[in-house]
Amino acid sequence: MQQTREMSRVKRRFTHPPYWHQLKNVNRNDQDITPENKSFIQEAIQDKYSQVSPINAEELEKSEWDQKTVRSGVIARNIGNYPLWKKDGSAVYCTLLQVLDNHVIRYIPPEKYATTLMGAKKFKTRKALGCLVVGAEATNPERFSKQYCDLFTESGVMPKKRLARFLITPNSALLPSTPLSAGHFLVGQTVDVYGKTTDYGFQGVIKRHGFKGGPASHGATKWHRRGGTLGTGRNKARVWPGAKMPGHMGSERRYNRGLQIMRINSKYNVIYVRGSVPGPRNSIVYIFDTLLPRKKLREAPPHPTYFPPEDGSLPSEDECHSSIHVFGSPSISA
Repeated sequence: MQQTREMSRVKRRFTHPPYWHQLKNVNRNDQDITPENKSFIQEAIQDKYSQVSPINAEELEKSEWDQKTVRSGVIARNIGNYPLWKKDGSAVYCTLLQVLDNHVIRYIPPEKYATTLMGAKKFKTRKALGCLVVGAEATNPERFSKQYCDLFTESGVMPKKRLARFLITPNSALLPSTPLSAGHFLVGQTVDVYGKTTDYGFQGVIKRHGFKGGPASHGATKWHRRGGTLGTGRNKARVWPGAKMPGHMGSERRYNRGLQIMRINSKYNVIYVRGSVPGPRNSIVYIFDTLLPRKKLREAPPHPTYFPPEDGSLPSEDECHSSIHVFGSPSISA
């Protein structure tokens, strides 16, 4: 019987930036700008990006949260790992994710999003969902092109370095310029984290696929880290598509699902998630409610997001899971 394999020849890895990648202004020249003109430019920038949102609050559909509600996610940065200790003394290793300066840039309703290129693909397999564009890390608009800065004119916020889109239900829509913080999630909640794995570049089969390699002596010549034969040994004298060979390692977009939030620091917008996330330290990740059926939320989260109290009171700086030991509290009680 002839050997057959069902492997796709479509390229899986895309290292190029997305189509909304920021366009830098290469024609910048500050030699003839006086200090007075610089202050005038800063005032003009503040006036341009301080407009009121064009969408009224009455136009957005509001309803109570239920099990079918899909909320927006946030953009965060992986700032490292840190252990937490349970009350029984066991250690819990967590990854610290700092929610950056997140603001809503634009909301696209389901009817309009279905007419776009990406929306048409999503609507073939999923129900009607809207699209919420979120930006993070405000920057100086003078460093980017006019086409990119025009994306933020209607929202009234400064141009952002990072942009992401999240599919949401219409009842979770938010007004442009709405801030998103770590209070968007709850302690004990299960989330999914999306990111890009570490890029190792071109690697051999030993590092990329875990091959053993050849012998170190006894007649071995220049075969210590080789992959061995590539032929099938049968009537097809060719290399099958999908064979494990040297190539580009890493830089893959991956999801880590089912990560539990063990602690939230509201002062610095840091979320402690149990386990690891894709990507190295200082990389950008996306956090959103989990899609796992058995780990979805049973209680209502801040819907559609967390808003600070009107009286100006701030929440507690740290909020930990009930199983985590809080330093400063007694560890032994009579």
